[in-house]
Amino acid sequence: MSDAAGAVFVDLDRTLLRSASGPVFQAALEAEGVVAKGHHLPGDQLMYGFYNRFGESVPFMGLARAAAPFMRNRSVKATRQAGKRAVGPLMDLVQPWALERLAAHRDEGMPLVLATTSPMDLVSPLAKALGFDALIATRYGRAGGVFTGRIEGGFVWGVGKRAAVGQWAAENGIDLQASHVYSDSFFDLPLFLSVGHPHPVNADPRLLAVALARRWPLDHWDRPPGVPSLVGLEPYHLLRHLFRPEAFPYARFTIEGMDHIPSSGPVLLASNHRSYFDVAALGLVAARLKRPVRFLGKQEVFDAPVVGQLARALGGIPVDRGSGSGDSMRRAAAALRAGEVVIVLPQGTIPRGVSFFDPVLHGRTGTARLAAETGAPVVPIGLWGTERVWPRSSKVPTMATLHPPRVTVTVGPPVPLGLEDAVADTATLMGAIVGLLPDEARVERLPTEEDLARTRPSA
Repeated sequence: MSDAAGAVFVDLDRTLLRSASGPVFQAALEAEGVVAKGHHLPGDQLMYGFYNRFGESVPFMGLARAAAPFMRNRSVKATRQAGKRAVGPLMDLVQPWALERLAAHRDEGMPLVLATTSPMDLVSPLAKALGFDALIATRYGRAGGVFTGRIEGGFVWGVGKRAAVGQWAAENGIDLQASHVYSDSFFDLPLFLSVGHPHPVNADPRLLAVALARRWPLDHWDRPPGVPSLVGLEPYHLLRHLFRPEAFPYARFTIEGMDHIPSSGPVLLASNHRSYFDVAALGLVAARLKRPVRFLGKQEVFDAPVVGQLARALGGIPVDRGSGSGDSMRRAAAALRAGEVVIVLPQGTIPRGVSFFDPVLHGRTGTARLAAETGAPVVPIGLWGTERVWPRSSKVPTMATLHPPRVTVTVGPPVPLGLEDAVADTATLMGAIVGLLPDEARVERLPTEEDLARTRPSA
C-alpha cells in the first residue's frame, strides 16, 4: 500500500465556475488588444449557450482546440495581461459554496490543483488568486514572445486530462487512489475512474447517469450540502408561492421596510421572538426576497418527522445548545460567506413569564459574532402580535375567530455595529429591534396571571 498522500483536482467551467469562462477571456483579450473586438471563433456564442445548459460536447471542445492556431503570432505578454484582467469577472462566477468545500480539503492537508482545458497563460492568474497549489492546463507553444499556433504537451481534455494529471501526480508523489476529483463533465470519466474519490459536481446528463449507476456522491456548489434542486430550483422557490398572507386567514399582516434588505450579497436578518407563529411571519418576509433564505432553529425542529426533513431541504441550520458544538455557527458563517441570507433569533427562545413583558430585549451574542466574522450587514426585524395568533400556552394557533388579530412585521435599516465587542453590539441590535416595535412594547406594565399563563408552554 502506498504511503503517498492524495490531492484534490478541480475542473473549472460549470464546476468551480457556474458557467463557461470563454466569454470572459474573450472580452479580456479584446480589451488588451490581443484580438480585435468582435473577432470571435465561428459559432462560439451558440456553443457557449448550449455548453452552459448541457455541458461539454465534442464540437464545443473542437472549438476549444481550434483556439491554439487562432492565437498564432499573438503576444504572450498581452495574453497573460488579459488573464489578469479576467480575474475579477471570473471570481464573480465562482460557485458560492465551492471555496467552502475546498477549504475543508485544505484543512485536511491536501493540495488543491486546478485541472482545466483552458489555456495556461489565461487561467494562471485566476488559479493564483483562488489559492490553488498547482495548475494543470493546456499549454500553447511560443517563440519570440508570440504563440506558435501549436499545443505543447497535449490537449488537456478527456484522456489527455487524465494523462496530464497522472504525470503531475507521479512527479509530485501523489497517490491517485487517495485523491479527489470534482468535475461536471462526462468527458472527465477517464479521470474519475483513476482516482479513489470521484465527485460529480453539477453533473451533465451523461455523467449523472454514470454517477447514479456507480453510486458516486453528487455535489452541487450553488447551495448548501443536503439542499435538493430540480432544474436549478430549490424547495424554497416552490414553497415561497405558498407563503402568502392569504394562506393565514386567521391573521392580518402589515409588513413594512422590505427595501432595507439588500437584494444580493450576505445579510443577517435578526428578529425578536414572541410566538411559534413567528415562523409564518418571517416566512412571508423570506418569500418576498425571491432568493433562498437559511435559518437557525432548535434541534428539536429538525428531529421532528416531516417538518424536520422539510427544514433541512430548505437549508435550515439546527442548533443543539446542549452539545456545546459550534457547528451551527460554522454553517451559518459558511452560508454568509457564500452570499446568502440567514435568519436568526438572538433571544434563542420565547421569553417566559415576566420576561415576556420586559421592554428591554436581551439576546445572545451569536449574531454579533457572525457579523464580525463575515462582515455581513445585520438587518433588524420587529415582530408584534404573533402571540395573539398563537400564544405559547397553546399547541395550535387560534384559527376560529371572526376578528383576526393584527400582526406587524417591521424591517429596519442595517444596524451600525462596532464589530469588536459582541456584548455591546448585541445590546445595540436588540435596542434597534425594540425601536421597530409599537409604543406599547416600550412601556413597563404589571402582567396579570392570565397574561403570564399565556407565556408558558402547555402541559
